[in-house]
Amino acid sequence: MKSSEIRETDLYQPIYDYLTHAGYRVRSEVVDCDITAIKGDELIIVELKCSFNLELLIQGTLRQKLADSVYVAVPKPKRGIINQRWKSVHHLLRRLELGLIFVSFTTKTPTIEIALDPAPFDRYKSIQQAKRKRMHVIKESEDRIADYNVGGSKGRKLMTAYRESAIQVATLLSLHEQLSPKSLQQKGASIKTPAILQDNHYGWFERVSRGVYRLSDQGNQALLEFPALVQYYKQQAHP
Repeated sequence: MKSSEIRETDLYQPIYDYLTHAGYRVRSEVVDCDITAIKGDELIIVELKCSFNLELLIQGTLRQKLADSVYVAVPKPKRGIINQRWKSVHHLLRRLELGLIFVSFTTKTPTIEIALDPAPFDRYKSIQQAKRKRMHVIKESEDRIADYNVGGSKGRKLMTAYRESAIQVATLLSLHEQLSPKSLQQKGASIKTPAILQDNHYGWFERVSRGVYRLSDQGNQALLEFPALVQYYKQQAHP
């Protein structure tokens, strides 16, 4: 079945069969809930949608007021889409303490996959797991000279601490024609200067002789793109 042909009602029967087999008494469309499943004192609610969207999340979180566990159910995405997007979706669902059910229509009889069970979210543990990335964000922010980007920008070159350092090296070379990494650092360039010259990530530098560099034509052209930063580095340069 093509994804465009799948309706919310197509998701119902496979989930009904799964929950019934697990011993739940299953009912549909109960007081605005797509599916309810009861076993003893436990109440599970499942909300169905043909695609993952904000409305589904809102419905799921509202049902948490009523149920012990809430799942959202959608058709299983293609493998490539799962690789690109669903890791972030899983994190969002974990934050919201919602479960996720995939319904697959690749076989004659639809099958379901419990992709994620609802569970309490441990924010402290999540922060600890991202500690290295947090430190990277802090370091990148602190290493930048100023804010040369516009928040929300897409499809344009962004200023990074590395690019700032490369511009500083390029500015000093524009003032002195050719210098060694040591001389550049003596004139105020960053400690990353040897690596910046050797990597030549942007193609801005040319090696004149062993341990001596100058600006390439591409480097000269690049300086025209960042006049404010170039002027700042000229003012900060050591004699």
